[in-house]
Amino acid sequence: MESISSLGKLYLIPTTLGESDPNDVLPQTIKRAIDFIDDYIVENEKTARKSIKSCNPDKVQATLNLSALNKRTLVSEHNAMLQPCLEGKNVGLMSEAGCPGVADPGAVIVKLAHEKGIQVIPLVGPSSILLALMASGMNGQSFAFNGYIPIDASEKRATLKALEKLSVDKNQSQLFIETPYRNNKMLEDILQSLNPATHLCIAADITLPTEYIKTKRISDWKKAKIDLHNRPTIFIIHKM
Repeated sequence: MESISSLGKLYLIPTTLGESDPNDVLPQTIKRAIDFIDDYIVENEKTARKSIKSCNPDKVQATLNLSALNKRTLVSEHNAMLQPCLEGKNVGLMSEAGCPGVADPGAVIVKLAHEKGIQVIPLVGPSSILLALMASGMNGQSFAFNGYIPIDASEKRATLKALEKLSVDKNQSQLFIETPYRNNKMLEDILQSLNPATHLCIAADITLPTEYIKTKRISDWKKAKIDLHNRPTIFIIHKM
């Protein structure tokens, strides 16, 4: 194995959570990293180039080498993505929104980097999961992110009830997400499935001008009207 000093590093580069000014939510360390990194692993080349340009307008786009990591990427392609690190070059791993490796396919590349002895450097940036939890007033000492829950109606109801029970048994806040165009249906199912006394936090459009974060009991949410269609949203439930 090559000595670690001869290897490039894998930088985990957060992006904004939507159409917001990167200066408002990203530290200068992101811009400095983009200054010296030309090789990137990204979910979508077009949006990645847009993110890079918004952070550093002076970066010459022609110098960039981008590899796509998404649901169509073959496992056999992963090694080639880290080849620049083995040649002594630094590589940046970028998510479509937020932090790489968290609710994001980039975790497989990070794992591979560790196996190859490549140093992994996480940079500071916005995580919708942590920002929602911070603003929810729920249990930041014990929580679980459950990703997407089932689409099937009966399975969804059973999962919601199971998460509600977990929140009671473990005093643990339960976080989950839905595909944005199904958010309104998800909210409807939550209100129909859970105990009126259970607390629900809805955190939508985090860090954007339309940001909306509120925590109420299910009984109170039933009296409210909110449109979550196509708005990136974190749901958090906890029955105290």
